[in-house]
Amino acid sequence: MTEPRPKPEQDPKTGRFVVGNCGGPGRLVGSRNKLGEAFLDDLHADWMVHGNAAIVRCREDKPDAYLRIVAGLLPRDLNVTVNRFDDASDDELIDRVRQIDAAIRPLLAAQGETGSGERTEA
Repeated sequence: MTEPRPKPEQDPKTGRFVVGNCGGPGRLVGSRNKLGEAFLDDLHADWMVHGNAAIVRCREDKPDAYLRIVAGLLPRDLNVTVNRFDDASDDELIDRVRQIDAAIRPLLAAQGETGSGERTEA
């Protein structure tokens, strides 16, 4: 059995530990995480049994809570690129429209259209 540590000296006016004291035995190693680990183990076991049903019930009974949960899972800053032309300059966009126009004109001509939405008589 280990000997108990002496009570650390404290300044009687401030209550602070006197320089050179270890501050006492403190918390046992690993004790801080035991509750958190036990909680996560229990939560995981419950989730494995009721997880999907809980999601469905939350969505149906409390849609506001459901949306709050979903929003909480998303990153705060979300950069979404809808298409590769989001950052294109006006000149790049005009060039792309011209490329598409050049590719489509032969197809329209083969179908008897002029490109302005009108059909030519064959």
